[in-house]
Amino acid sequence: MSTVLAPNAEALRTAERREGLALGALAAPGLLLIGIVALAPIVWLFWLSFRTGDAFTFEHYVRLLHPTYLLSLRTTFELTFLVTGICVLLGYPLAYLTAQVKQRTASILLLFVLFPVWTSLLVRCYAWLVLLQRRGLINTWLTDAGLIDLPLRLVHNFTGTVIGMVHIMLPFMVLPLYATMRSIDRDYTRAAANLGATPTQAFWHVYVPLSLPGLAAGIIIVFILCLGFYVTPALLGGGRVMMWSMQIERNVTYHSDWGAASALGVVLLAMALAIFWAVGRVIGFQRILGGR
Repeated sequence: MSTVLAPNAEALRTAERREGLALGALAAPGLLLIGIVALAPIVWLFWLSFRTGDAFTFEHYVRLLHPTYLLSLRTTFELTFLVTGICVLLGYPLAYLTAQVKQRTASILLLFVLFPVWTSLLVRCYAWLVLLQRRGLINTWLTDAGLIDLPLRLVHNFTGTVIGMVHIMLPFMVLPLYATMRSIDRDYTRAAANLGATPTQAFWHVYVPLSLPGLAAGIIIVFILCLGFYVTPALLGGGRVMMWSMQIERNVTYHSDWGAASALGVVLLAMALAIFWAVGRVIGFQRILGGR
C-alpha cells in the first residue's frame, strides 16, 4: 500500500510546486511595481542620507542630535501617542456599539464615521479653523451663552492640532475594530455568562481579548500615519507645533539639503517599523494580519 501512496504523494507535491510557481508568476508584476514605486525611493533616500556631495558621511545623522531636532521629535511622539490614545478611547466604544446594533443601523453609523474620509483634508482643516479660532463659532457660542469672558485658545497650538488629527484619524481606528468585532461570535459571551461570569467579566475576559487584533491594527495604522502628518500640524498648529515631517519639508524647501531630509525620513521609517515589530511581538503578527 505504501508503494501505491508514494507516487500519489509525489504527484501532489509536484502539483503544489507548479501551483506555487504559477501564483508567483501572477504576483510578479505587482511585486515589481511595488519594488519600483515603494522600495526604490526608500533605497535612494537611504543612500542620500550618507552622502555629502560625493563623500560618504554620518554628518546628517549626527545633526539629528541637535536640540531643535530632538524637540521636534519629542513633539512628534507626544502628538502621536496622545492622538492614538484618544482614538482608542473614542473608537473602541463606537466600534462596539456599531458591531452590536442591527446591520441597517450599523450601516448608518459607519456612514457618519466615513464622512471625514470623503472630505478633502484641506477642507477639514479649514473647517476646524472656522470653528476653533478666537472669533470662531465655538468661542462665539460660549461667549454669547455667558460661559466664558475671554476666547479660548483652541487653535494655532497643540490643542488645535490634536483636535484636527483625532477627527482625521478616528475612522482608521473604528474600521478595523468594527471588522474584528463583527466577526466575534456572540455565543462566546453567552457561554461565559452560562458559566457564571457577569456581563463585565464576560466583556473583559472574553470579548476584549478577541477584539485585540482589530485594536492592534487600528493602533498601528493611526500611530504610523500620525508620525508622518504634515498638513494638519502646519495649518492648525500655526507654526508653533513642529513635527519631523515639517522638518523634512524645511530641509528640502528652504535649505535644499536632501541629505538631512533623507536622514530624518530614514530614522522615522525605522521607528515606524520598530513600532510595528513591537506590537506584532506582543499581539502576534498572524493575528494582526487576520490569521487565527
